[in-house]
Amino acid sequence: MTDDLVLRIDGTQPLSAEAVAAVGAVCDSAEDGDSGGRLIVEVTGAPEGPWPSDLTVSLVSKWERVLRRLERLPATVIAVADGECGGLALDALLATDYRIATESVRLRLPVGDGATWPGMALYRLAHQGANAAAIRRAVLFGAPVEAGDALALQLIDEVTGDATSALAAAAEVASTFSGTELAIRRQLMFDASTTSFEEALGVHLAACDRALRRASSGAAS
Repeated sequence: MTDDLVLRIDGTQPLSAEAVAAVGAVCDSAEDGDSGGRLIVEVTGAPEGPWPSDLTVSLVSKWERVLRRLERLPATVIAVADGECGGLALDALLATDYRIATESVRLRLPVGDGATWPGMALYRLAHQGANAAAIRRAVLFGAPVEAGDALALQLIDEVTGDATSALAAAAEVASTFSGTELAIRRQLMFDASTTSFEEALGVHLAACDRALRRASSGAAS
């Protein structure tokens, strides 16, 4: 997996311009085709204490936008989560395609000033975890989502005692898929819950046409 890009996110650290830049830089590399079709995101740690005094909505907006960019990359984005996972780590985890967790993982929203942080991790937890009681407790009261619950709610794809082997297996599966084509399917999947059949049909037919043209081109060569 020497061609893989790797992004490491420490959830104990506060949001900063450097964190935004680090994610932006790895997105640049993935979009330039430097990833071999894969990006590995290693996440761990969760913040403690109040919100940083210098945190601004402008910085939060930049962070959320760069995570959205991560979520739409023309590459398979595989996360490996370990231990407590909150703050920046949880944000990044929930924006990935395939999520591997160690048995010690606990997902939790940061809590400060008597409330949970209302960023887009809250949105992704609610959107991806539906109306489960564990998600409601996490969103409202900051209760951690243990590894077993996270797996049952499909917030993560597998819990393992051997993250290295699990990552190698997931990367092997991902290696057979085109990053650009994966990005198209991912967007179709994202749009499916908010788009009517009639509205979606044209976009799906265009994707089918693209697939047929690619197959024809491959057969001709």
